[in-house]
Amino acid sequence: MRRIALVAALLGGFVLFGVTPAQAAPVICEKYGSTTVQSGRYVVINNVWGASTSQCIDVNQAGGFTIQSANHNNATNGAPASYPAIYAGCHYANCSTGSNLPMQASSGNFGNVRTSVSMSYPSTGTWDAAYDIWFDPTPRTDGQNTGAEIMIWLNHRGSVQPVGSQVGTVNLAGGTWQVWFGNIGWNVISYVRTSAASSIDFAVNTFYSDAVSRGYAQRSWYLTSVQAGFEPWVGGAGLTLNNFTYTTSGGQNPTDTTPPSTPSNLTASGTNLSWNASSDNVGVAGYRIYRRQGTSGSFSQVATSTSTSYAATGLAASTTYQFYVSAYDAAGNVSGQSNTVSVTTQGGGQTGGCSVRFDQWGPGYVAYFTLNGPATNWSIPFTLPSGHQITSNWSSQLTVSGSNVTLTGMSWNASVPAGQSTTFGFQANRPATGSPLPTIQGCTQV
Repeated sequence: MRRIALVAALLGGFVLFGVTPAQAAPVICEKYGSTTVQSGRYVVINNVWGASTSQCIDVNQAGGFTIQSANHNNATNGAPASYPAIYAGCHYANCSTGSNLPMQASSGNFGNVRTSVSMSYPSTGTWDAAYDIWFDPTPRTDGQNTGAEIMIWLNHRGSVQPVGSQVGTVNLAGGTWQVWFGNIGWNVISYVRTSAASSIDFAVNTFYSDAVSRGYAQRSWYLTSVQAGFEPWVGGAGLTLNNFTYTTSGGQNPTDTTPPSTPSNLTASGTNLSWNASSDNVGVAGYRIYRRQGTSGSFSQVATSTSTSYAATGLAASTTYQFYVSAYDAAGNVSGQSNTVSVTTQGGGQTGGCSVRFDQWGPGYVAYFTLNGPATNWSIPFTLPSGHQITSNWSSQLTVSGSNVTLTGMSWNASVPAGQSTTFGFQANRPATGSPLPTIQGCTQV
């Protein structure tokens, strides 16, 4: 799997520090050259940080630019050549005017921060078209941000992908997005649109709330800049940012405080659950599945789903379980609880058995799973202890929501016939050597 391990690490790391912006040039060819548009409201940067090849951008003083020429030829399993962009806020002490940034994500006005962009794409080259939105634990106006970097990929061409690995899928801002996560000294949360778009208009809180709900960002952090542009690896000439806007007046969507409607008609067929979809004034982000063993005691969240179904697994034989679901939206609002259903497993259990073995070294460890058939559309939900972070996984799909983790089957091993087995696993880091390993309910530790 190709990984761009340095994309966010170097995206701004050497840009504009100690460089005087080129205020008057409509065409910028200097590696780190910049100018302002709309009387300083936005800054446009050439930002050739990842290559020695040349690049020139033609700036539209109304609020956009075109990559006029670019001779890049970077390997697609490494970092891009540049990130020409337009932004509001501060980037390495080069600040636009009137942005009201930095702004704490817990402030009352944060929900009113809104931005839009329209872009045009050539049919050549290898590149992505992306927002880069930065957060820092302090109200920083210079240097490298160390909180969260939110990247929103509207489109890309060629075999390139974000930092880290995919951890889920979500519906936000009128589109469906793959969610990627990696940490390179700060959290990088990337949203890759599953169908290309040339424009978007959204509240920054829409994506930030999703990152917060997954445990990758904090409300105490500060928004420092909102940037939109392109990352070319090969070529790049012709990439055009037609128009960019940024406002703190709210526009169409003020802070969302309305929860989704309660999911209804939860039913069970064997150990497969289904329910009627919830509705929301902005959009339902997903559903949380809760389970308890028996018919009394407390429920625990065991999984999330972006669809209206869930296949329970890891259940003991000849045992009764109860389930309910709730819906949540991108702003973190949670619906009421659905009706409760009961499931009683057969004498042989749902599967032929699950086992897990942990290999440890210092603060790192690997979990090796073996799942014996019969099993259909299996999933393994568990809670990751505080401070633990999964760095990779194999032969399974990984979904992470805060500390709640679910491993599900791939297309080729989601169903395991009787008498056969499949193996899969993950690698993780933890705060210190010897700290507790996760408990995998329904899987025997060997």
